[in-house]
Amino acid sequence: MATIVEFDLPAEEFALYETLEAVSDAEFEVERVVADATSRIVPYVWVRTNDFDALETAFENDPTVSSITALSETDDDRSYRMEWDGPIDLLIHIMTEQQGTITHARGSNETWTLRVLFPERTALSRAHDFARERGFSLDVRSVYQMDDERGGRVGLTEIQHDVLVAAFKAGYFKVPREVSLKEFSEQQGVSHQAMSERIRRGVDTLIEHTLITGEGEGQQDE
Repeated sequence: MATIVEFDLPAEEFALYETLEAVSDAEFEVERVVADATSRIVPYVWVRTNDFDALETAFENDPTVSSITALSETDDDRSYRMEWDGPIDLLIHIMTEQQGTITHARGSNETWTLRVLFPERTALSRAHDFARERGFSLDVRSVYQMDDERGGRVGLTEIQHDVLVAAFKAGYFKVPREVSLKEFSEQQGVSHQAMSERIRRGVDTLIEHTLITGEGEGQQDE
């Protein structure tokens, strides 16, 4: 049965450690991760900070960032496609050897928090053994099966999950709406544009993991 593990990892044992040190208020949220090769990871990352000039200077000096491309931005955050190398052996092992899927990764305050979906419990055990043998300082928060109640996030990041639940409770999805996007954004203390992006990304992920996953090629609606 598919198993999800949530754990913390010190940034010095992972990517972007020097960036997190140089720009202390930076918060990273990985939207998705691709294992592009056996020694390279390509994440798509949203970053929030008060000083993007300092952030991009830090990227240039960070040995774990081999390339970076800016994709889009809102009032509060920016999206990048990166290529990581360096101390990412654990992530590569999880994705290529154990077929794990990174469903959430968030970096701030010199710590990374990751949520990983493994196809079976034994794959998690093998990844844990690998981490222990290589000296990684994992702090496991929780382990649960996909049929547990918490598995209901269906691929959503924690932020996406919380935003969609809050929007639902506020009446944003009702017809007619009980709260406008502007009003909801103000309630949550987030800019209008940033909230629009979060809701869009969350709905897109929800559809992908509930309506699209498992559909056959070339299916047509009747």
